[in-house]
Amino acid sequence: MRKSIVTQESPDARKGIDWLDLESIARVEITSEDPLQPIESALQPIGAPGWCADAPGLQRIRVLFDHPQRISRIYLLISDEEAARTQEFVLRYAQDGGDTFREIVRQQFTFAPPGTTVEQEEYQVELAGVTALELEIVPDLSGGTAKAKLGRLLFA
Repeated sequence: MRKSIVTQESPDARKGIDWLDLESIARVEITSEDPLQPIESALQPIGAPGWCADAPGLQRIRVLFDHPQRISRIYLLISDEEAARTQEFVLRYAQDGGDTFREIVRQQFTFAPPGTTVEQEEYQVELAGVTALELEIVPDLSGGTAKAKLGRLLFA
């Protein structure tokens, strides 16, 4: 019997997934960030603990590609072991440099520590000519003081 122990956060362990190297092909715009948890750490398959906003409320992360991309897979990981809350995120894409966005998915998730602390999503899509992807997060639909967090955001 062959056996492997993999962590919950190891999408790169799945054979055949070639995640885009965003550092070399895109720039990122964000509404805010905690200096101890910068956006760069959330846009890599492995590594640091991810991004966190520096203030509560709606946050946007926009990835602007240097050249149009074909996107077939989107991986998203958000965790919160501190605050019980219901958040909503919207993932959008543009093919015109970011002037007109089309919605890919809109989803709500309820964090209820200590039991429910991780939202992990993987979407299979067929998007051609993508010039921008945008993730909008409302960290607490009740208007509380929770800050948006993002463990990973990967594209293939």
